[in-house]
Amino acid sequence: MELTGVFVPMITPFDASGAVALPALRRLAHEVLDAGATGLVALGTTGEPAALTDGEREQVLDVLSRVCATHGAPLLGPPDERCAAAVSLVPPFVRPGPDGVVAHFTALAATSPVPLVVYHVPPRTGQSLDAATLRRIGALDRVIGIKYATGALDADLVALLADPPPGFAVLSGDDVFLSPLLALGAAGGILASAHVATGRFVALTRAWRCGDLDAAGKLGHHLAPLSAALFAEPNPTVIKAVLHAHGRIPTPAVRLPLLAATASATQAALRLAG
Repeated sequence: MELTGVFVPMITPFDASGAVALPALRRLAHEVLDAGATGLVALGTTGEPAALTDGEREQVLDVLSRVCATHGAPLLGPPDERCAAAVSLVPPFVRPGPDGVVAHFTALAATSPVPLVVYHVPPRTGQSLDAATLRRIGALDRVIGIKYATGALDADLVALLADPPPGFAVLSGDDVFLSPLLALGAAGGILASAHVATGRFVALTRAWRCGDLDAAGKLGHHLAPLSAALFAEPNPTVIKAVLHAHGRIPTPAVRLPLLAATASATQAALRLAG
C-alpha cells in the first residue's frame, strides 16, 4: 500500500452512561473519510486504548474496519488482519539503543500479519534515533513508513526526508508541523487534529503535492494554530470537547487518567475551528 495523505487516528466517543458510543464512532469515521481523508487509524493513543476493555477494543476495531471497507480506505492499527498495516511503537522505557531497535523491528516484521508503520515518538519512549538508524529500519522488508513525532523539526528528519529508503513513507505525527514536513517531502500525516476541519487538512496535503505554494502557505498558517489549540491539553480531551460542541459526538467524556478539557481551552479551539 502507498501511505499518502491524511490518516485520522480515531477518538473513542463515550455516551452519557460511560459506554463506548459505537454509532457515534461509525458516523464520525464516515464523516472524515467523506471529507477526503485517505484512511483511519484504530486504537492509537488518541483512541484511549489503555482505558478500554478487551471487548471494547474489539468492537472499535470491528466498526472502523467495516467503515474503511465500505469506503475502500486503508485502516492502520494493531497487528490484525483487518488492518492494512500495523502502527508499531519504538520500544519504550528500556531504550535498547539503535541496534536493539533495528533488531526489534526485524523480528516484528517477520511475524506480523501485516506490514509495519514505525511510530517514533521520543518524548513518550525515551529513545531517540538518528537518520542513519531510521534508514536501516526503513530498509527492512515489510516496514513501509514512519509516523515521525519527535516534537521538533530536527536535523535527522531533514536528512531522512532528503534520502528516504525506497517505498518508505514519512508521515507527520506532530500535527502542528504538518505543513513544513510536507514542504520537505513528507507523504502526509497521521493527524488527530483532522477530526476537526478534515477537508482543510486534506486540501493542505494536496496543495503541497500539486505545488500550489500560495494555497499551501495560507492553509498551513491557518491550521498550525488550530492544531496547537487542539493539543493545548492532553490529547484527545480538547478534540473531544470541540467535537461535542459541534454535535458530532454525544459527550466530551474521557476516561481516567485523563480529565475533561477546561472551558478556556475548549473555547480557544472552537474560535479557531470555525
